[in-house]
Amino acid sequence: MNSKPKIVTGDAGYVLEDVPHLTDYLPDLPTYPNPLQDNPSYSVVKQYFVNVDDTVAKQIVVHKNSPRGTHFRRAGPRQKVYFESDEVHACIVTCGSLCPGLNTVIREIVCGLYYMYDVHRVLGIEGGYKGFYARNTIPLTPKVVNDIHKRGGTILGTSRGGYDRGMFLQTQVYIVGGDGTQKGAAVIFEEIRRRGLKVAVAGIPKTIDNDIPVIDKSFGFDTAVEEAQRAINAAHVEAESIENGIGVVKLMGRHNGYIAMYATLASRDVDCCLIPESPFYLEGPGGLFEYIEKRLKENGHMVIVVAEGVGQEILSESMRTAHQQDASGNKFLQDVGLWLAQKIKEHFSKKQKMTINLKYIDPTYMIRAVPGNASDNVYCTLLAHSAIHGAMAGYTGFTVGPVNGRHAYIPFHGFTQVAYFLLFSG
Repeated sequence: MNSKPKIVTGDAGYVLEDVPHLTDYLPDLPTYPNPLQDNPSYSVVKQYFVNVDDTVAKQIVVHKNSPRGTHFRRAGPRQKVYFESDEVHACIVTCGSLCPGLNTVIREIVCGLYYMYDVHRVLGIEGGYKGFYARNTIPLTPKVVNDIHKRGGTILGTSRGGYDRGMFLQTQVYIVGGDGTQKGAAVIFEEIRRRGLKVAVAGIPKTIDNDIPVIDKSFGFDTAVEEAQRAINAAHVEAESIENGIGVVKLMGRHNGYIAMYATLASRDVDCCLIPESPFYLEGPGGLFEYIEKRLKENGHMVIVVAEGVGQEILSESMRTAHQQDASGNKFLQDVGLWLAQKIKEHFSKKQKMTINLKYIDPTYMIRAVPGNASDNVYCTLLAHSAIHGAMAGYTGFTVGPVNGRHAYIPFHGFTQVAYFLLFSG
């Protein structure tokens, strides 16, 4: 990106990694009283407007001699806003793969703008970033989105890639997506700043894998773990119902094993969990085959959970696809679950002369296509409202999320640096 990080320093080593504001390049913008002050439904908010100097510590575990460290600007409603309700033309776009809670985020952005800030012109962009070029839009009102949180997927559709500096924009743009999407949002923000437009760009991070270290948790993760229990339970029932039964469940997790690990811990029926963070090998002392044989002799059955990104380095080159990346820059992965299931069958049938009964379950698309559960629905509401408050207050070029239990505004450059790290270190 072209812009430099906006850093504010203070006494005792305090560092604020601030987000851009419209007044950084449009210094004469007028301000207006926050409509929440006159809204009887939100009268309690008068007592809880966020102080403009409130920040959230990036790290709360420090040593006694360490400096106070980096902070982010705290999210929440401000007493003054930089948009009048009538001038706001908002749009929402969802990009990347599906995730539980997407429709909830859409619903709460629409309802939040409508009921909190009296903004009635909101468009949904169909088909991800590509929808900007095709001008495929859906007018969104509270009535239109009333029940969409009960459905999986996204009513706007989605796609990968396709962002560009010159796309058509409104006065507020809400972009829901993962690392590639947020990098695209950063490019859009830079072009808006270059043109000097009064347009706020707010991102809401989406990754079902929960692999963004800068925020506490990503939405959809709780639902994914809960849904994964169904597959693990089915694998366990199948395995324990037959002699030497083995249930293999493949779960999502390209560069990390959070879903697999949390589902394993929650289930208590899993004997072995394979995740990208912990390499494994098949043969020899301490290998997977040895462990499987031991568990079958001890217990008569076992369940294995495997994250989709594990073991890619030991797959044969002949299995690798010629197309290395998708439109968002993500590497294509071979199906390690099917490969592992086949290797286990071959080993015990040919080398060990041992009869096993293996059942392979891949619930990937079932897990990500369901609606958000209660926990994720509440969380999605908080994310949507934080984004709205930030955009109305004139902040731009930011993504939202909880940092150490407090919602904060994180500059795109801070988020994308983390995304690049995950992409190239994973």
